[in-house]
Amino acid sequence: MIRRFLSDRGGNYALMTVITMVPLMGALALAIDYTELIRQRQDTLNALDAAGIATAQQIVSGATDDAAKAYAKDFFEANLGHVQPANTALTVTLPKDNTGGGTLVLQAALTYKPYFVPVAAILLGKSSGNTNVNFTARSEIRLKNSLEVALVLDNSGSMTELGHGSSQVRFDLLKSAAKQLVDQLAGQAQLMKQVNKPVQFSLVPFAASVNVGPTNANAPWMDTTGVSPLDHENLDWSTLTSSVLPNQYAVQSGSYYYAKGSAWDATQLNQVLTRFSIYKSMKRISSCTKNSSNVCTSNIVYAPIATWGGCVESRPYPYNIQDTAASTTTPATMFVPMFAPDETDNVDSNSRPANNNWHLDVTTSSNNATRQKYMPKYFTPGTKVTPAYGSNTGPNTSCSTTAITPLTDVSVAAGQTAVKAAIDAMVDVGATNVPEGMAWGWRALSSTAPFTEGRSESEKGNDKVLIVLTDGANTYYTPTSVTAQSYSGTNYLQGGNDLAGSKAIYSSLGYLTYPGQTKPFGSTYTYGRPFLGTSSSVTKTDYSNANYTKAMNEHFATLCTNAKDAGMIVMTIALDLDATKTTEAAQMAALKTCSSDSRFRKDSAGNPLKLFWNSTGATLSDDFKEIGNELSNLRIVS
Repeated sequence: MIRRFLSDRGGNYALMTVITMVPLMGALALAIDYTELIRQRQDTLNALDAAGIATAQQIVSGATDDAAKAYAKDFFEANLGHVQPANTALTVTLPKDNTGGGTLVLQAALTYKPYFVPVAAILLGKSSGNTNVNFTARSEIRLKNSLEVALVLDNSGSMTELGHGSSQVRFDLLKSAAKQLVDQLAGQAQLMKQVNKPVQFSLVPFAASVNVGPTNANAPWMDTTGVSPLDHENLDWSTLTSSVLPNQYAVQSGSYYYAKGSAWDATQLNQVLTRFSIYKSMKRISSCTKNSSNVCTSNIVYAPIATWGGCVESRPYPYNIQDTAASTTTPATMFVPMFAPDETDNVDSNSRPANNNWHLDVTTSSNNATRQKYMPKYFTPGTKVTPAYGSNTGPNTSCSTTAITPLTDVSVAAGQTAVKAAIDAMVDVGATNVPEGMAWGWRALSSTAPFTEGRSESEKGNDKVLIVLTDGANTYYTPTSVTAQSYSGTNYLQGGNDLAGSKAIYSSLGYLTYPGQTKPFGSTYTYGRPFLGTSSSVTKTDYSNANYTKAMNEHFATLCTNAKDAGMIVMTIALDLDATKTTEAAQMAALKTCSSDSRFRKDSAGNPLKLFWNSTGATLSDDFKEIGNELSNLRIVS
């Protein structure tokens, strides 16, 4: 049949053949061109992705901008397969020029010139016109951003316990895992030669407080002029009168007290009195010649009782959970040195001493709140001052941690060594104040004071990462629920008394009430800082450890939101927390809620995984490796 059709020369058959062949040939042409178009499009996409990955590797290895762009073009064109390079155009946007930051963007335009479509158009009696087909493709590759990491690590006393599933204590496990992370990311930093300080680490040890370092005593963000409403908490300068100490007294003028009398040294005379004034002036008699009654009569040598250990008060709400810059125009934003007041010498009916009785009261008043805030005692040298000279003792009580290590470049050996040495130097003692630790971690990453080593928040391609680890719930204790300082008296193991009515042991949060005062001098606060800004579920007259934890948890939740809104990536780790215990289960839930979403890892439903690790002592090292991997990704963005 077909042979007869092909060999027939009849006019009708010829005409029918011509008519039939036109659409057949047009369809065939379209099919061939469509298939080729699909192939060239896929070749272009493959070449684009391959060029992106290869160029990203060149960039992190230190290629210049021009070299990276030239490499991308050459690699792209060499992998086009059946596509003619002349029919393509490649646009390269380097990470530093990318508004999103941290990604290399390659965009290709392909002009496909059909083989048969123009002929088919003519056969169909249509104008051929411009039958070229244009399309664009985009490939986005996320590079290893520059990193700024704050390790906010729990240094509380519970870190001395054995890690679950391990024969080592939690603190040793933590130190090992943290140093492992530093090494891992320092190795990545070696590949980022085109970036200045590609990976920086800050260390923020926390317990009941955070130590900003005593070298910052005169920093502009420290309250050296007594403007903060916290400066006068627990201190009543009006008791330091000329009738009590004629040569060293205080005179009020407006909202300040000034140093008067010949016993003040030249640097303090006529200056505003602050907590720093007490640290500078407190003296003890270290040696002397005594008479037969054992009283110093001559050759008296004085020595300081204590110098400021470097810990600061938690700022009043809302500044305690913000990175608001310190300014004397907003006094509550200034940072105030911690000064644990000497508590009463008296014991309660159970013979329990005060938690922090480190100086003679030097007053006959029977009112224990008065004895606690009586200022002349700090300016009356004696030989009976208790051993209050070191960290976490005397006026530095609850200042137990080592100082913050500001952001340090670990791409150089000296920086890597310094950060790891700071991790090794951490000590484990004290309560747990996660909000205070995390707030200072944020401030360590910030580009503004107190610590200014961080890159600008607007800089592209930089990640600011808060890694927060704790092994317990937020804690803040009533005086009778903890062991009193061992030098306070013979019955210190029974817990401390609260004859002055402070309702809490002293820490960076101060007390819960103001003994003997409706509110501190110059303050508008009617109750203690832990309760400021909390909801009605926190009863302001409930002076219990559980209620204190509830208040701290509320501050923590708001802090997490604030930090993430400011662009911080938050990674949280619950170490050896027990989900069967109410307070620890609540802390685990709070840590998970606080964490950011992963940008790379997803669950089976395609949802981003939370950057939260429920770790044990046995898994901590592997979990830190996973954290390092999360921060070291290089991949095509889908």
